[in-house]
Amino acid sequence: MLRIGEGFDVHKLALNRELYLGGVKIDYLKTENGKAVNIGLAGHSDADVLLHAICDALLGALALGDIGKHFPDTSDEFLNIDSKILLKKTYELIKKEKFLINNLDCTVIAEAPKLSEHILKMRAAISEILETDIKNVSIKATTTERLGFTGRKEGIAAKAVVLLKSND
Repeated sequence: MLRIGEGFDVHKLALNRELYLGGVKIDYLKTENGKAVNIGLAGHSDADVLLHAICDALLGALALGDIGKHFPDTSDEFLNIDSKILLKKTYELIKKEKFLINNLDCTVIAEAPKLSEHILKMRAAISEILETDIKNVSIKATTTERLGFTGRKEGIAAKAVVLLKSND
């Protein structure tokens, strides 16, 4: 049996935060008053939009709700948590239902930073957590040609589509 799910997430960019995408720390600096300042994503956890979109895609494929149901942003348990942990916990739910990854296709929407040099590391991190071959994990990056909140560098968005296969 095959099941498909899709996920989407967006977070606002914020000063003095580390940027994590796809389980990888990415250096992204802005000059403020002559000083280099980290720019990352604002959120209750580390705000990794890509991993959050993947969690929602996995959960949606099996009608298990969404990331907020399983890891509410009102819980101190998940405050500043590494989203790789959330993805691992999500995948444990998927395996409990006797499903495995067939393939995963993701898109990150960001005007900056440029992500091409980080994509292979992201694919490797995600494929390890999801216990699948790296060739089953696709990540693309695009811009909105300076349109909208991502184009104005106010935030980053990500979407993911996953195909699960029964392990029976």
